Amino acid sequence: MKTFSAKAEDISREWYVIDAADQILGHVAEKAACLLRGKGKPIFTPHVDTGDFVVVINADKVRLSGRKEQQKIYHRYSGYVGGHHQDTPETLRQKAPERLVEFAVQGMIPRNRLGRQIAKKLKVYPSSEHPHEAQNPKTITVS
Repeated sequence: MKTFSAKAEDISREWYVIDAADQILGHVAEKAACLLRGKGKPIFTPHVDTGDFVVVINADKVRLSGRKEQQKIYHRYSGYVGGHHQDTPETLRQKAPERLVEFAVQGMIPRNRLGRQIAKKLKVYPSSEHPHEAQNPKTITVS
């Protein structure tokens, strides 16, 4: 018996929609990361991108549990002197609410070339409208 390893021509990609309205951020991100990575597929191979496309809508209505809205801090650094910036989810939600979901999902995928390739299949929109209706996406519920 030989070990199966997926190849690019073996992979068929689906499109999924996750509605993040009144859902906890970590639950939405975990479901999206699992679909993006392809962990639920029988042809999953760790070194090959076997995942699907994920569209997250209503990113501005996602919830954070506890007091994370005021206490959690996102750090970024531009590389220049004095270029350290801090944001809380409260301020980030006003500037770019889709980045809350993007940061959470990127923390759950690998940090290498494969992870960057996987992250390109994530589409996040702050409202319920998205331009991917032509792909006939399936709706996924987060439990």
